[in-house]
Amino acid sequence: MSQVTIAQVKLEFMQADISLIPALLEKYKADTRSGVINICRQYQSKFEAYQKEIERLNAMKHYEQTYKDYAYICGIDEVGRGPFAGPVIAAAVILPKDCDILYLNDSKKLSEKKRDEIYDIILKNAISYGIGSIPPNKIDEINILQATFSAMRQAINNMKIKPDILFIDALTIPDISILQVPIVKGDSKSISIAAASILAKVTRDRMMIAYDKIFPGYGFAENKGYGTKDHIAALKRLGPSPIHRMSFIKNYI
Repeated sequence: MSQVTIAQVKLEFMQADISLIPALLEKYKADTRSGVINICRQYQSKFEAYQKEIERLNAMKHYEQTYKDYAYICGIDEVGRGPFAGPVIAAAVILPKDCDILYLNDSKKLSEKKRDEIYDIILKNAISYGIGSIPPNKIDEINILQATFSAMRQAINNMKIKPDILFIDALTIPDISILQVPIVKGDSKSISIAAASILAKVTRDRMMIAYDKIFPGYGFAENKGYGTKDHIAALKRLGPSPIHRMSFIKNYI
């Protein structure tokens, strides 16, 4: 044991798959060097955190397990119902039955960096997905709820594989023949809805960052179109842009 340096022990832990951490902890548990003890403590904590994450993910598969007899379970979620500007975006996604994407969660509970990471993993692993987008002028015309429904139907229609069942965050979409299961706070209770929430959020955020370059001065890259204090001040100073929702900002212009 003493022939192995502390640096070598650390490298062994760093290079090991998370599933091999318990074996390494057992291997070095008798090593009395303070450096090795600290390494073991660190990776014991990491492994415990990993176990908690697996337990959380398994809990989020409750609805997927309940309806496991359906071949293509599709999660749907939207983002952008409240902003003053920009489209409302919906995403629909079918994940593999054996999906184990760590830290998959309600997009609002994740950092921007983590959302971007998981977004790429979802796109790589999804069986099928679709995005729906309804622009501000249409939101003004038909109201935000109907626009949300339209975006969701569009997202479903843009999928290459037709779902057998839909999991939706607390809504039921009109004019859809597919079986629907509305789940209150579904983006934190279903991995399918959580995945859809991340696709929708990242898609919309990137659109608003692009709009910031086209319509500077409103802070779209930072506020994503939401009615922040600075956004309202810019709106009063500059007037509305072509992507503002006139029905949302009538009290500010």
